[in-house]
Amino acid sequence: MASYEFVTIWRIEAPIEKVWNEIYHTEYWPDWWKGVIRVEELKEGNDLGVGSIRRYTWKTKLPYKLVFDIETVKVEPMNYLEGIAKGELDGKGIWRLEEKGSYTIARYDWLVNTTKTWMNILAPIAKPLFEWNHKVVMSWGAESLANRLQARVVEE
Repeated sequence: MASYEFVTIWRIEAPIEKVWNEIYHTEYWPDWWKGVIRVEELKEGNDLGVGSIRRYTWKTKLPYKLVFDIETVKVEPMNYLEGIAKGELDGKGIWRLEEKGSYTIARYDWLVNTTKTWMNILAPIAKPLFEWNHKVVMSWGAESLANRLQARVVEE
């Protein structure tokens, strides 16, 4: 398996409550995030969503789709959301949010291994392309979230 560690930082000129609400409610991501095709609930979690399992289907800038399940393992409202991925990607994703003046910083750490044979075979030469692809999909998310909140992405 090929391993990847991605860090994405969004700065959205919107209150933390609004940004949290959109990130936390992943079932609505297909409504606004260009790269998300489908989110299906496989298992319901507790009141905070801990223990829930959802299947995500993503399209990318490159001509392939990815499907994987994420189990929510930790939730600290308005601040922290952690999930464990299994499927075509295995690993961990962590959202951390903080308010900074008039905008919210949303940091996403995505520590994953690819499980698709073709991706693992191509990893030695295609890793930079896969990294670029991830950045594109995440930039779609930032732009789409800002549009949904009628806000703007703050560049630093």
